Amino acid sequence: MNTSANVQQITSRDNPLLKELRRLNEDSTAYRKLGRFWVEGDHLCRAALVRGWQPAIAVFSESFSPSVPVDIAQAAIKNIVIPDALFSGISGLESPAGMGFVFDLPAVAALQPGVASVILDRVQDAGNVGSILRSAGAFGFRQVIALKGTAALWSPKVLRAGMGAHFGLQLIEGVELPALDALAIPIIVTSSHLGALIQAQRLPMPCAWALGHEGQGVGEALMARAALSVRIGQPGGEESLNVAAAAAICLHASAVAAAAI
Repeated sequence: MNTSANVQQITSRDNPLLKELRRLNEDSTAYRKLGRFWVEGDHLCRAALVRGWQPAIAVFSESFSPSVPVDIAQAAIKNIVIPDALFSGISGLESPAGMGFVFDLPAVAALQPGVASVILDRVQDAGNVGSILRSAGAFGFRQVIALKGTAALWSPKVLRAGMGAHFGLQLIEGVELPALDALAIPIIVTSSHLGALIQAQRLPMPCAWALGHEGQGVGEALMARAALSVRIGQPGGEESLNVAAAAAICLHASAVAAAAI
């Protein structure tokens, strides 16, 4: 590690920072109370740096610290080095990566009208939510609106599943249904039995795709707000698609339609 960096050694398991990091790793909503979140591993850390995020703290294991690249060592305001055993205690990975960043949680963003968006209606599974964020980022949907009851967007599991997509999106949590009126763009929902096939629809852009609970789908109140309902054809005969798979299909279809205009 660059010796000019601001480096602090921590050896006590009871250190307040390590207690906080364990809490962030173990409690999916702790970031809301603590005002910051933890990401681990080279991929997520670099994904944040590429998007211009500056970590408040970098944490390295003792075994990894001698090989920390210069750009990583100089990225954070403060660098911490801890024994490997203590790093394992704050890691959410089966094989701890030996490095991680602590970021301040971004300020609560106001819902932006006219922006291509994804609405998450009580999507529960962290893997699904993270995958949907990746698709949103890939296909140009920069605003993700999580209605109350959706999995915590900045939880460790969602962050890992998002693979860095968080850092290029505007994420808004805990939204009540009436707030969607401010979007001022059409809401589109998917259904297994309502609407024409997606490839036969003229998809508006910008729009907001609404994706619902894994078992119950989009709620009736949100369904009633939709300007358009589409079906995804399943010639193989399956009853329904995983919500993350459906999201990728829908968002890609919108991106293709927008590119053709």
